[in-house]
Amino acid sequence: MQELGRLEDLPADYRAALTAQNLVPLWPSLRAVLPPGKPGTRTTPTHWSYEALRPLLLQAGELTPIEKAERRVLVLANPGHGLEKMQASACMYLGMQLLLPKEWAPAHKHTPNAVRMIVEGSGAYTTVDGEKCPMSRGDLILTPTGLWHEHGHDGSEPVVWLDVLDLPLVYYMEASYVTEGKAQTVTAEAAERAYQRGGVVPSPVFSRTSKAYPMLRYPWADARAALVALAGAEPGIEAVQVSYVNPETGAPCENILGFSALMLRPGETLRLPARSPAMVFHQIEGGADVATDSHAFTLAEADTCCVPGFTPVTLKNRSADQPAFLFIADESPLHKKLGLYEVRT
Repeated sequence: MQELGRLEDLPADYRAALTAQNLVPLWPSLRAVLPPGKPGTRTTPTHWSYEALRPLLLQAGELTPIEKAERRVLVLANPGHGLEKMQASACMYLGMQLLLPKEWAPAHKHTPNAVRMIVEGSGAYTTVDGEKCPMSRGDLILTPTGLWHEHGHDGSEPVVWLDVLDLPLVYYMEASYVTEGKAQTVTAEAAERAYQRGGVVPSPVFSRTSKAYPMLRYPWADARAALVALAGAEPGIEAVQVSYVNPETGAPCENILGFSALMLRPGETLRLPARSPAMVFHQIEGGADVATDSHAFTLAEADTCCVPGFTPVTLKNRSADQPAFLFIADESPLHKKLGLYEVRT
């Protein structure tokens, strides 16, 4: 490929004249913004051990009352982006959030989309747009853009969940902000029960179109049962995986990021091709090995790791007699909407 001119090759007075007019020559930086064949990535393969971070999260509960924190979170930051950027990938933010018994995280709404993957504990709940969503391990709860939400805890043990937001993208667009509010009035509970059978939705049609997000809570018991049934019904299927979708439209459950659950059969090794979006893997049950060309991670229950885009990944269930279950978050919906989605085999 042809070598391009460098900035320092230009006369100093010419560079000064460009700067005075807020102008920048493209050619010295062209290869950086348009690298040949494959994007340049700052996201690096990174692993966060829940066993290591959990004591620090509980210590945060002792050091900082909820009134001083509003949301008591330790951010899972990717060193490739710089820890101060608080992002796991170009478009994904991850945080481990702690809520202690009798605490209440006040209501607010914000422009970034968020989901909560429950990691441990019981007795807590999230109220989203008036719908009270109980929190149990493995449940996925949506708090989409612009919807009021708050967290409360009526139980007796700490509750922890993994936050996944498209915050880096929304912040980069200069569109990120929050609006504070008052406690919500609960108007519905367990509304997801209306969608608990595939192919069956409430009728008539006009009663089903008032909400952009008709299902806010995806219970792990249902997702797990679907995975086990899929594995039994189609033993030759390449990947035992289900997606979290809008039950009315079949589209991804939120606008920017995609979410799914994957079952690795006992002893199974699954090779995923290189895809353009970055991926996050969170271990719900069992244990798995996650390997790229340059890194290898051992995931125990509640561990999380991130893999950059355009990177092939190999997953292996370490148990020879028990399945392993992973939650996956990725940037696929955004890539597909922009026409940038690629799979390289």
